[in-house]
Amino acid sequence: MEDKQKTQLFESTPVPRAVMTLAIPTVLSSLVMVLYNLADTYFVGILNDPVQTAAVTLAGPVLLAFNAVNNLFGVGSSSMMSRALGAKDMDTVKRSSAFGFYMALFSAVLFSVLCTVFQGPLLHLLGTNEETNAATAAYMLWTVTLGAAPAIVNVVMAYLVRAEGAALHASIGTMSGCFLNIILDPFFILPWGLNMGAAGAGFATFLSNCFACGYFLVLLLVRRGKFYMSISPKMLCFRRAIVLGVCAVGIPASIQNLLNVTGMTILNNFASVYGADAVSAIGISHKVQMIPMQMAMGVSQGIMPLISYNYASGNTPRMKKTLFFTARISLSFITLATLGLCVFSGPVTSLFMQKPEIVAYGEQFLRAMSLALPFLCMDFLAVGVFQACGMGSKSLLFAILRKIVLEIPALLVLDKLFPLYGLAWAQTAAEFILSIAAVVVLVRLFQRLERRNKI
Repeated sequence: MEDKQKTQLFESTPVPRAVMTLAIPTVLSSLVMVLYNLADTYFVGILNDPVQTAAVTLAGPVLLAFNAVNNLFGVGSSSMMSRALGAKDMDTVKRSSAFGFYMALFSAVLFSVLCTVFQGPLLHLLGTNEETNAATAAYMLWTVTLGAAPAIVNVVMAYLVRAEGAALHASIGTMSGCFLNIILDPFFILPWGLNMGAAGAGFATFLSNCFACGYFLVLLLVRRGKFYMSISPKMLCFRRAIVLGVCAVGIPASIQNLLNVTGMTILNNFASVYGADAVSAIGISHKVQMIPMQMAMGVSQGIMPLISYNYASGNTPRMKKTLFFTARISLSFITLATLGLCVFSGPVTSLFMQKPEIVAYGEQFLRAMSLALPFLCMDFLAVGVFQACGMGSKSLLFAILRKIVLEIPALLVLDKLFPLYGLAWAQTAAEFILSIAAVVVLVRLFQRLERRNKI
């Protein structure tokens, strides 16, 4: 009965209902994840200590780098699983999920060891100085040295569960950890609790990620036999077709994230020249922008199983309806969010830090960054389609265009022309150009698929 319901969701459920079934839990999960990241910034900001706030911001690229592993084995394996479901190849579903899980776990441990061994050079690369070095290191002890494995594994498991249509279970697992983090933050960070500052935020994040991992492990144990996915060591294999299928999508997605980390690191280094206040304001603006941005990303990730399944089964009209419906809904919301953040950029920034200099910086930064959101939305949808269809080369091309060709050069040029404030406009300029390319490539993709189906 459950198998029939999964097939019905992918094949015959009306597109609006199917999209909402898959996307809403994913969007809620993404939103809660952003809120818990904001909670770190908010409660650390209550201390009114720019050094502590800067520590969370400066460590951001390392935490963002976790997504390189998440994308490699989460996006790659889930895309492979959904395409295998569409082709009715259940053995590949099981083996793809086991490969993704164990490789993510191994990579997370390796990531943690390397970051710990080379912590000194890494902190320098992140843009820390004598003022922010100790606080950043204390935050990274919990979030990276001890926290990399649970942080990565729980996200990858959510991707694997979502790949076969169980979006609600995936979101419950992710959100449970996020809510726990929000509850623990004030106790660990603030003076009336353990008074750990930024380190307390890291400690709360570590515990919440461990809890989320526990949820997924219990879920798989309780519902054993009802999920196609498997984390049994017996299912782990290195078949050429599985490794190449996962990596074809996962490696470009991972490189895309590493380029995002590079861009964020460069941005923080540019901002650090102007002092801790500027770095704090950039960090606050970035995290506020992440709320609508992650919702747009959640929508694109949520519909990936539906796109993958129908691509593999040759149902191009349903693919097209899915994308068009999703684009209308997502762009409408993002446009409203952009207007709201532009109008209330000052008051929103002041929620996180009362220092007038930081609020003044943040008002300008947030307004400029928010204007990138509608273009980002279109770019996310395009990359989501490429990943769902196993077209890793196209998503890699977009990643290179976004950071290397457009955004990083824009940072260099705009900072020279408009010192400090020009930094915030680089993303908007890059995403505007990229969104035009996204529309062109999607139109050509569907034209090719329609011609293929007529043959």
